[in-house]
Amino acid sequence: MSQTIEAAKPEAAPQARAKWLESDSWPAYLLRRFGTFVISLWALVTAAFLMLQLIPGDPVRLALGMNAPVELVETTRSQLGYDLPLWQQYFRFVGGLLSGNPGDSITLRTPVFEVIASRLPATLELAVLTVVTVLLLGIPIGLIFAALTRNGRRRGVEIGYTATSGTIAVIPEFMFGTALVYLFAVTFPVLPVAGRGGPESYILPVAAMSIGAIASMSRIVRAEALGVLDMDYIRTARAKRMPVARIYFRHAMPNLMTSTLTLAGLLLGGLIAGTVLIESIFAWPGMGMALVKSITEKDYPLAQTLVVIYGAIVLLINFIVDVVLALIDPRSTIREN
Repeated sequence: MSQTIEAAKPEAAPQARAKWLESDSWPAYLLRRFGTFVISLWALVTAAFLMLQLIPGDPVRLALGMNAPVELVETTRSQLGYDLPLWQQYFRFVGGLLSGNPGDSITLRTPVFEVIASRLPATLELAVLTVVTVLLLGIPIGLIFAALTRNGRRRGVEIGYTATSGTIAVIPEFMFGTALVYLFAVTFPVLPVAGRGGPESYILPVAAMSIGAIASMSRIVRAEALGVLDMDYIRTARAKRMPVARIYFRHAMPNLMTSTLTLAGLLLGGLIAGTVLIESIFAWPGMGMALVKSITEKDYPLAQTLVVIYGAIVLLINFIVDVVLALIDPRSTIREN
């Protein structure tokens, strides 16, 4: 029976993948993707540097306060290199990033990378836990509603699901966060709403970031699954009266993995950037909280570096997603060759 089902499947990817990896297209594809990554990263670093130049007034004076002694302001400006010509400031900024020493925070008087290193784990934990939650809930929900509504069945269920999930997907994360704080801090004070403590402290931030993403993931999975469930090998599996769980999770799921993994990777990048507001709402001691505070306190060396770190993480994730997608399904790169 299994052999019959396998024979009815589309052409297996491993042979196409092996043939593609042995061709000249694979190195060229990697080179193009890496070149795009480097150019995008350079543009990001340049934009972060220019951010300081566009701010009216003296950033050092703004950070130290209008009543700070002139000697302190001049010393800090010299230490940060803000008294140098613009082109020298730019190369100093880039060199500091490349060497791992972008300078000190104006307000904390601590090396910028030490501040980031102490806060990066909290942000990554929040983002990774959210992605895991989205995958564990979004994929089954999408498969269930695809099974319930395939071939135009249960129109009422389809309309209700589409309307509900579409509405939830467009609600900003900070609105979910604000609602959860009100619900669990004011109405039913049963969960901590501030700080990073025990396991229970992760529930509300992860929930605030997950709800909309679960709705989006389930919609994508359902749309992909509706196409997969109409394929010949799925019909053959049903004709053989195979168990429903086996049909969906063993035979249908592999064909959903390309789009699902792509969306999950892009989702992770978006969630890392989206932690800025959520961390502020839940007083989460991550990079997002540090970014908001550095902007509020006019600590631009720290703010610039955090912007670069956030952007670099998103760019790196996108680069990895493109490469993994190309390995899983070489056909996805045909349009680029």
